[in-house]
Amino acid sequence: MTESRLAEPRYLSGLGVGSDWASCAKACLDDLGELPPGANLGFLYATDILADDLSSLLAFLRGKTGVKDWVGSVGLGIAATGVEIYDRPAAAVLIAALPEKSFRVFAPLGGGADDGGLAAFKNDHNAWLAAHGPVFGVAHGDPRTRALDEILSAFNSVTSCFLVGGLSASRGGLPQIAGAVTEGGLSGVLFDPGVRAVVGLTQGCTPIGETRTITATEGDAIVELDGRPALEVFKEDIGDLLAHDLRRVAGYIFAGFPIAGSDTGDYLVRNLTGIDMGQGWIQVGEPVEPGRRVVFCRRDHDSARADLRRMLKDVKRRAGKGPKAALYFSCIARGRNLFGERSEELKLVQSELGDLPLAGFFANGEISNDRLYGYTGVLAVFS
Repeated sequence: MTESRLAEPRYLSGLGVGSDWASCAKACLDDLGELPPGANLGFLYATDILADDLSSLLAFLRGKTGVKDWVGSVGLGIAATGVEIYDRPAAAVLIAALPEKSFRVFAPLGGGADDGGLAAFKNDHNAWLAAHGPVFGVAHGDPRTRALDEILSAFNSVTSCFLVGGLSASRGGLPQIAGAVTEGGLSGVLFDPGVRAVVGLTQGCTPIGETRTITATEGDAIVELDGRPALEVFKEDIGDLLAHDLRRVAGYIFAGFPIAGSDTGDYLVRNLTGIDMGQGWIQVGEPVEPGRRVVFCRRDHDSARADLRRMLKDVKRRAGKGPKAALYFSCIARGRNLFGERSEELKLVQSELGDLPLAGFFANGEISNDRLYGYTGVLAVFS
């Protein structure tokens, strides 16, 4: 057993809501209380109102806590134990006391380099990767970064690490934290196997028809499904009521792409970007090619709530008797937009997991393993 696995990790969370970054930071510290001995890693999530003040917020928290290493992001909302905060200056913090050298913060990948910055990443981190064999990590990304899904896949091939996290969401700047405040690409922290975590994913949309095979395409448009005109099949799957008024499908009906090899029936949900009534084509926000499978999905409060409970019970079971803390990354289309205005989504999490220290944010896309999801909630429970 290596030295990094001798001590048991400890966690503490805090929430700060105020009128500006300084009052949020002070409220966070008050809520945190006395830090666990050896506190050495912080997760910081702030509402996008504080995007321009994230450096000040980080510097204050680092100075007052003595915690050197931080990661985090901004969201259109933030999550804490049983609480969601939107449209106000607010910050959620999770502080961890981890065995020395059991984690490694990495700066953003995906800049101008042809390989997405992976050569520099390997140069900086290969010795630690070889010594510690990370199997889990937390990542934050910039939604403006091109080919971010390819960067995730390449990162997975280099590290063999299961990532969870989300893409920054903001009406202004899109900063991340990876040691310092930064922008662009993909950044985060990797953990060695001594930091144990259980991960779950919940969908916000429910399949409403058969899983179809794309048999003809034109650019980003699906031309045929199962050898028939795509629009004809689409109308059949969504039902007569919606088929007679296709204006009603916007924001309600989506395309789901099943993930090959998934043993949990996961699928990537993508927006419908257009319907060509003349040619009978369906356009979607995802590259399409003949042979790929697709199922149309409905955004639905009741089924999303049921699936969230299913995921929470499964994670709780797998975490056993020792869940210590959690990170939760949920889509901006979930939260108050799907579950209601009274922090219903995070209260559901709390009802199943109890008063665990928890932090997270409402993201512009969610990361699970080597893929970008939408309309999902991704949970990591440290055990």
